[in-house]
Amino acid sequence: MTDRTQFEDKKAAYYTLGCKLNFAETSTIGRQLLAEGIRSVRPGERADICVINTCSVTEQADRRCRYMIRKARREHPDSFVIVTGCYAQLSPEEVARMDGVGLVVGAEQKLDIAPYLEAIGRPTAEARLVHGRTRDIHSFHLSSSSDERTRHFLKVQDGCDYHCSYCTIPKARGRSRNGSIASLVEEAERIVAAGGREIVLTGVNIGDFGRSTGERFIDLVRALDQIEGLDRLRISSIEPNLLSDELIDYCATSQRVAPHFHIPLQSGSDEVLRLMRRRYDSALFRQHVEHIRRVLPEAFIGIDVIVGTRGERPEYFEDCYHFLEGLDFSQLHVFSYSERSGTSALQIQYTVSPQEKHRRSQRLMRLSEAKLRRYYERHLGRPQEVIWEQGCYEGLMLGHSEYYLRVAQPYDAAAVGTRSCVTPHQLLEGEQGLYLR
Repeated sequence: MTDRTQFEDKKAAYYTLGCKLNFAETSTIGRQLLAEGIRSVRPGERADICVINTCSVTEQADRRCRYMIRKARREHPDSFVIVTGCYAQLSPEEVARMDGVGLVVGAEQKLDIAPYLEAIGRPTAEARLVHGRTRDIHSFHLSSSSDERTRHFLKVQDGCDYHCSYCTIPKARGRSRNGSIASLVEEAERIVAAGGREIVLTGVNIGDFGRSTGERFIDLVRALDQIEGLDRLRISSIEPNLLSDELIDYCATSQRVAPHFHIPLQSGSDEVLRLMRRRYDSALFRQHVEHIRRVLPEAFIGIDVIVGTRGERPEYFEDCYHFLEGLDFSQLHVFSYSERSGTSALQIQYTVSPQEKHRRSQRLMRLSEAKLRRYYERHLGRPQEVIWEQGCYEGLMLGHSEYYLRVAQPYDAAAVGTRSCVTPHQLLEGEQGLYLR
């Protein structure tokens, strides 16, 4: 613990990029700094400290991180800038050379920034590096956050033991590890006691839960499902080879676990899946989707797809497109392949031009839009349990149903954070995308 008096009246601004796991961790950093006497900056105030939690999943993400560092410096020109997260872990020297950066914090030290705050107020010519090697990343820090819409994200797992050919996440996050079921239940109970209505389980590879403790992910889900006062439990992205029929069947019988599955496919071509070093094939993926539809016919099924990877020849993309075209999913999340230094994918000779990546991406997004619209349409006239969220959009407030559908009603500040059952009869489209009313 540092001397709180040296941080009296200090204010911090927080910037987060990337996944919901990062948002959960930024919230934890904010709580730690508050314990040191450093409060969050209010609108119109200048911050003394800027904490930027970065992502590095693509080159575009790296560019976004560099932009955010410059933005923080413009908005808070005299602040001490701390950069952490995946970009800081993978490219610490590059980050340290950026103008105004005072401290670069690696993944292992990310959630223990307080001891390094002594550097504040003592600027040097170069940023100080607090950075460890990937193999040194072994601790698990419990984290949770709220997106201010009554939905809370609970970090249950970190790191990844998989080494997909295109991915740098294992280098940025270290090996798979997790908290215990007991500690996560305790944190979830704290969230509910503080007014949280919905908890989303998040991590790098949450289906791999149990590496550290010898427990199973489904047992974690069962334990959290028993928490009194929790309205809804939602599972975030889970790898196809780790999604079991046992888990799907449990979700079908639970009153709290949302009928919502987010499954990264990455490609519907088995040839591309092999080049990616994924641990499943398209047949297994199809089996999972069909099983979900048998036991949870109306469930939301979101799918991640990467287009334009090295080795994705035109015929392989066509295989992917036709596979998805015949699959009963709800929405695609489409990403264009981005080359990452140090990945084995760079050894694959065949490359796809940026123009072709864009064409393929647009084609899949049109397919996704059509599937999503049909998914919304088939829920018209069906009761939805909606938890209402903050925000007013043209006189309307939005909430998400258990099926991850956006539903709208006239804005009522008193309804924020409450749950109600509504039966929508209209499909509309606004700034926030499709919604039911």
